[in-house]
Amino acid sequence: MPKTASLRPGSAHPAAPAASLCGLLREWLPRQRWFAGKDRPVTELGLLSTTELFPGCLHLLVHTGNGTVPAPGGAPGSGDCYQLLLGVRKHPSPRLGRALIGRVHEGPLAGLTVYDALHDPRTAQLLLDRLRRPGTVGPLRFECDASRPVPASLVPRLLDAEQSNSSLVYGDEFILKVFRRIQPGVNPDLEVPDALARQGCGRVPAPVAWYRTTHPLTATLGVLQPFLRDAHDGWTLALDALAAGDDFTAQAHELGRATAEVHLALASAFPAGAAGGNALTAAAMSDRLDSAAHCVAALRPFVPGLRAAFAALTTCDAGPPAQRIHGDLHLGQVLRAGREWFVIDFEGEPSRPLAERVSAHSPVQDIAGMLRSFDYAARQRRPWRPQWARRCREAYCAGYAARAGWDPRKKHGLLRAYETDRAVYEVLYEARHRPDWLPVPMAAIERLAVRGD
Repeated sequence: MPKTASLRPGSAHPAAPAASLCGLLREWLPRQRWFAGKDRPVTELGLLSTTELFPGCLHLLVHTGNGTVPAPGGAPGSGDCYQLLLGVRKHPSPRLGRALIGRVHEGPLAGLTVYDALHDPRTAQLLLDRLRRPGTVGPLRFECDASRPVPASLVPRLLDAEQSNSSLVYGDEFILKVFRRIQPGVNPDLEVPDALARQGCGRVPAPVAWYRTTHPLTATLGVLQPFLRDAHDGWTLALDALAAGDDFTAQAHELGRATAEVHLALASAFPAGAAGGNALTAAAMSDRLDSAAHCVAALRPFVPGLRAAFAALTTCDAGPPAQRIHGDLHLGQVLRAGREWFVIDFEGEPSRPLAERVSAHSPVQDIAGMLRSFDYAARQRRPWRPQWARRCREAYCAGYAARAGWDPRKKHGLLRAYETDRAVYEVLYEARHRPDWLPVPMAAIERLAVRGD
């Protein structure tokens, strides 16, 4: 048996290992793909809760920020809250490689090595066993849909794809998304698929099991769903088509229809609340532009033209009613299995507050995200093929119109504003995470600001 921390199983002692772990985590966290604060150092770090989930595995909620860190066990204030599962062993397997965090030199964990436990097949298997059997472990609550049993002994593997959370696939039958950045409330990636399943919408895999925490905040921590084993994501399919010189308009048309079906189901499942209207939307877009321009100097020369696109919202057609939407729709958020498209990942843009992500928005926001994604795909190969992207955009909008009953192409001012807002978001994202990709959204920024296409 590996030597582990001296916590009782299921116990929560936020203060115990804090001093010995914070130094290691302060260095390790900024190197993780899912860490949101890469553009600033971790100057403050505190452990909100520590629970021994299994012998040799600690579940942590960690607060990071530049201000005051809450007292151990206190509710998080400003800053970010992250979920970590840490393996604790005296002699970890060398196969863990990059999952290693470091060796602890003081406190109750002195002499032990800690690592990201999601890379450990044993931990992944035990986590699935917990999800199969509803119950509690300290402040953690494990729940499931009793009508959809999960088999035991499914072999786990951690997906290595670039993403803002961590995902484990079990036997190519189920996929567990472990949320990394935690916000209070029910995560949309649990709430929305569950609601759409009740609507009979087959475009979204329904949740099978999930777990959450009740202290120091109430929040969703992870969701288990069916895994579409033969599916390919839209981004990969689009790039494959480009590489082969193939047309993608038939797939884009069907994807437009699928998007409209999901929007119709969302409108039925979630009664629309009061929307702020186009004037408030334009003001919010302008505020995001100012914030992004403050961080990315390359954006500043285009601010006047971009602001004009937002100002046009106050005079253009109001468009379809605001409703619950996906919030971060692009080719990487859709899967094609056989001849059918499926929509996944309903968290919305992780950088935006949860209350904003679950409120009513124009469905044009999702459409604009997908149109930008076609442009992203087309720019992955040289020479750039603008006609490929343009045909995909047209086909997608035509497919959407055929199912939704209204045509996004006839909402030019609305569509331009939302595309512009999305491109501004992309500029800020790429500047922080993938500077080599910055020219892709900047090309759209120049087009939208100068020509207003």
